[in-house]
Amino acid sequence: MKILIVKLSSLGDVVHTLPAAMDIHTQVAHAHIDWVVERSFAPLVQRCEAVQRVIACDLRQWRKHPLAHSTHAAWRSFKQDLQQQHYDVVLDLQGLTKSAWMSWLANTSAQGQRFALGNQTDGSGYEAPTRWVADQAIVLPAHTPAVFRSRLMCAKALGYALPDVLRYGLNTQTPVKGQNSNCVALVHGTSRADKEWPQSHWIALGQRLHAQGFQVALPHGNAAELERSQRLAQALPNAVVWPSLSLDALTCELATCAGVIGVDSGLSHIAVALDVPHVQIYNFDTAWRTGPLDATRQCSVFDSPTPSVEAVWQAWCKVSA
Repeated sequence: MKILIVKLSSLGDVVHTLPAAMDIHTQVAHAHIDWVVERSFAPLVQRCEAVQRVIACDLRQWRKHPLAHSTHAAWRSFKQDLQQQHYDVVLDLQGLTKSAWMSWLANTSAQGQRFALGNQTDGSGYEAPTRWVADQAIVLPAHTPAVFRSRLMCAKALGYALPDVLRYGLNTQTPVKGQNSNCVALVHGTSRADKEWPQSHWIALGQRLHAQGFQVALPHGNAAELERSQRLAQALPNAVVWPSLSLDALTCELATCAGVIGVDSGLSHIAVALDVPHVQIYNFDTAWRTGPLDATRQCSVFDSPTPSVEAVWQAWCKVSA
């Protein structure tokens, strides 16, 4: 059975969809899974053992330069790539106009069908065209965590019972997992300023980690995050600022760490997918929807306006024990 998953962005949302692909891989005989995703996130999807082919698009870039010759050429190439296969099932797991468009563009087999979300769930975006394009729109419970949103839809669309085991299926291809056994990565960067944790809190936490024999690693994804990493490193003994790394390389580095502590961000969600000890910090009561589901090895900490250093430290002691 040829299956196309449409989940374009963002990084955290893509990570939350990986278990759905793994469910299909284990529950549907002879499933061949392709996935349409924004190019910047394609390296992560390529690591999922369930996915045979990744179809990368540059929709964000195309929107910035819609009339450029390069945009037209790239669009024609993408469309040709997308339509080279006829799919028995097309799954729009995003529920937005842009994903509905990709679903509509994809070719289906003679009996092929397009499935989409039939309603908005709490805290998630939803736009009506996803329902208009679909042959079947699947209604889900309103209060559904992000990971289960995609898993439930796929199970209903393809007619299997939701597996008890949750797997992300990431192949990190690292020679020795856990080789940085004394390194804890502090993921301080996020796309929204209101999700950040105070710099003084990061310093206090880093000092506690150093006192326990851990080395602090500071990743970054842009110039502002690099500057913050450098400021934190100056205040922490033996801290290391990682060089600028691709998403591929960051994933491998996180996989080797003793653990990760981070705000609600794509990198933190990758840490969950890698099954490393992890604490996720929330300034908003949304951890039920996007936070870790394994409370023993990984957990979230929420408080308003922001969690205390002590609360995060106690959570770390619990998951790293």
